[in-house]
Amino acid sequence: MDTLSYLLPLLQPNTLWAIALGTLGGLIIGALPGLTATMGVALLIPLTFGMTPVMGLNMLIGIYIGGIYGGCVSSILLRTPGTPASAATVLDGYPMAARGEAGKALGLATIASTIGGLFAAVILATLAPQLAGIALKFGAPEYFALAFFGLTIIASLSGDILKGVISGMLGILISCVGADPISGMLRYTFGISGFASGFAFTPALIGLFALSEVFTQLETLAKGGTGKILSVQGRWPSRQDMRDSRGALVRGSIIGTLIGIVPGTGSGTASWISYNEARRASSTPEKFGTGYAPGICATESANNAVCAAALIPLLALGVPGDVVTAVLMGGLMIQGLAPGPMLFQTNPDVVVGIFGGTFIATIFMFIFGMLLIPVFSRILMIPRHILAVAIVIFCFIGSFAINLNPVDLYTMVGFGVLGWGMQKFGFSQAALCIALILGPMMEANLRRGLLQAGDNVFDFLSGPITLLFLALSVLSLLWPWYAARRAAARDALNNQDG
Repeated sequence: MDTLSYLLPLLQPNTLWAIALGTLGGLIIGALPGLTATMGVALLIPLTFGMTPVMGLNMLIGIYIGGIYGGCVSSILLRTPGTPASAATVLDGYPMAARGEAGKALGLATIASTIGGLFAAVILATLAPQLAGIALKFGAPEYFALAFFGLTIIASLSGDILKGVISGMLGILISCVGADPISGMLRYTFGISGFASGFAFTPALIGLFALSEVFTQLETLAKGGTGKILSVQGRWPSRQDMRDSRGALVRGSIIGTLIGIVPGTGSGTASWISYNEARRASSTPEKFGTGYAPGICATESANNAVCAAALIPLLALGVPGDVVTAVLMGGLMIQGLAPGPMLFQTNPDVVVGIFGGTFIATIFMFIFGMLLIPVFSRILMIPRHILAVAIVIFCFIGSFAINLNPVDLYTMVGFGVLGWGMQKFGFSQAALCIALILGPMMEANLRRGLLQAGDNVFDFLSGPITLLFLALSVLSLLWPWYAARRAAARDALNNQDG
């Protein structure tokens, strides 16, 4: 009976309006390149000062959920990740849009995001205190092994493994620019103070995927091509698309939930790992990267599952699951609430309200997403030369707005040229992106863990979770070789039968 009474405030019109506006605002923020969910939550915290805790916190959660989902809009339509969480969606979302199925691609992303979000919300509401304990078992060795496992994805994602490894190594080298994570000494900055904290990730991402695509489109136009995208059709995926994507949806929801529980990882890591696992488990891995429905479903179900899952360590332990929940933690404290185990005892109404609000925000995300697909899809009807200019303007605005640092504009342009060159000569931009995300995490935890273990490698790598991730890393590295051998044997058998 208490639980029902705690849920009643969520059904008040003012609360529903707050959640709806937060979700819609987050969707719009996420769809604009360079404006992240973190920025949206941070900017709108002051609006919640006069609200009740349940109303204010659920409005911020709505911004979070809408912002992570909104990133897929520009990823699919413009090959411009709206947020780092949606970078992997570019691989299959944009090719699907390029063949005139932008509506279906956005529909798949919306459905997958909803399924992943609802799955994680169920886990949040039922197993939060128990699962939060898993996060306490992660130290430097476990984070290192997780990052290393993520980097082995490069071997599976790249059609040419050698070029994929070169791209990944280049990404790790670039991630070393800036202050050393242990000593604080500056590395590879060439005396430029703006690079003291390394290359800003979002401007780098915008340049790597968005500006490089503009260069490619301009090159096509210069050669006499039209660069025109086909007419936009539909919004609902076919039954066959959903049947093909069932495994990817389940796998992505589980991976996103597990990654979200571990503090300090986030949606970007979850989406890349989920994409790789979907591709590895598929009987037709060659279809990934060509506009394949399971590729979209794998990334979007995972990155939205992280949203609810990241609230688990925040509420149960007082430890933010990612950057956005760190800002949400500030929103909790402004309301006079201390996140952690005692929150379940002292303010159960707020905890239950957050559980219910997560469900409601996810439903609003689905409604707004499906309703706005025709509006979003009209972007593709704009002539390509005009659209290219608009994308460039958004690239510059989005890159500068994050830190108000002119150096970020140079970063964006530099990565744009780099991405264009990689695309032109067949190197993997995805591999470089993964390395930029996971390289700093792997280096910092390797250095920190070895210091704690007295430089004893065996002690550093002896934990059960560490060994599990290292074993998965070996399997991840060997799988492309095994899959290639199996495909060659199958082709040879078919040739004999023929």
